[in-house]
Amino acid sequence: MLLSAHHASSGLSAYGWDDTLEQTFTPHRAAGLVAARIVAVDRGGCDVVTGTGHLRARTAPTGDPDPVAAPCTGDWAALRSAPEPAVVALLPRRSVIVRASATRSSHGQALAANVDTAAIVVSLEVPVNPSRIERLLALAWESGALPVLVLTKADRSADAARAAADVAVLAPGVEVVTTSAATGAGLDMLTSVLTGTVVLLGPSGAGKSTLGNALLGADVLATGAVRGQDGKGRHTTVRRELVPLPAGGVLIDTPGLRGIGLFDADDGLHLAFAEIQRFAERCHFDDCGHDTEPGCAVTAAVAAGELSERRLDSYHKLQRENAWATSRTDARLRALRARESKAMSRFQRELYASRERHGRR
Repeated sequence: MLLSAHHASSGLSAYGWDDTLEQTFTPHRAAGLVAARIVAVDRGGCDVVTGTGHLRARTAPTGDPDPVAAPCTGDWAALRSAPEPAVVALLPRRSVIVRASATRSSHGQALAANVDTAAIVVSLEVPVNPSRIERLLALAWESGALPVLVLTKADRSADAARAAADVAVLAPGVEVVTTSAATGAGLDMLTSVLTGTVVLLGPSGAGKSTLGNALLGADVLATGAVRGQDGKGRHTTVRRELVPLPAGGVLIDTPGLRGIGLFDADDGLHLAFAEIQRFAERCHFDDCGHDTEPGCAVTAAVAAGELSERRLDSYHKLQRENAWATSRTDARLRALRARESKAMSRFQRELYASRERHGRR
């Protein structure tokens, strides 16, 4: 039996419930609904936590065709308790991590909501992939969460300090923490910089679940072996799941990301490539494309050795990808509005025809 929404919300502080959420929830409480946080989602519904414990709930249709608007791990929700537990509304999200859908549709896919810290997990057991790090940083910055770069498996690196210095160049303004779950190195420092709701992002084999277990102080998350030749692993985490951290806050582990497509991430790109934006302020033209334009301060920085050509090429590549994804989304929205307009016109024609038939009788 669920208690009132007021009592149910009061026990959620360990999951991030605060006074602002309490105030936002007021109209839902008046409607007899219960506050809950979604801890995991699958096709059959979702697992939620309320002030009285965990339970299984189905998700009522939102009426919004955009998959990003569907409930996801980390969402705060209004729960109806009868005749069966069901999520009927979501509270406004403070942040949401969205990538381009892996199905090649023009939709985005929400990975986690209401995230405070996005921990981008990078294994030092294998050579670092700069492009992947830049993609994940753009994804994290765009969400509204604060990115932190977590370098794992430092005990298996020939020169962890050098690798950390190289990674720091890719992440202006981002905290970089080197760790080893095997030796415990860096975990105290990492704990001090991870606040609120923390999501672990990275490919399979990066050590996300092992790192998560180290932070949790117990083997809560499933882990698996990786291939020695390339550091890739199987998807031992099969769904995004939210778990309380012993030092406060909550952790969301995610399956390894094979595809990291950007989705409407202009702001995220600007922040991920902050040094390029600083050079761009000195360009002769406001709309400089940083290619062959005269007076381009960005290409001048490359020529002077102040900016790597690889870095600029990566920025251009991600810009093109993001623009393509945005154009597909715009085209989908235009097509949707056109279908709605045609349906309305057809309804009006049928209505007028019906009126004329009745008028002639």
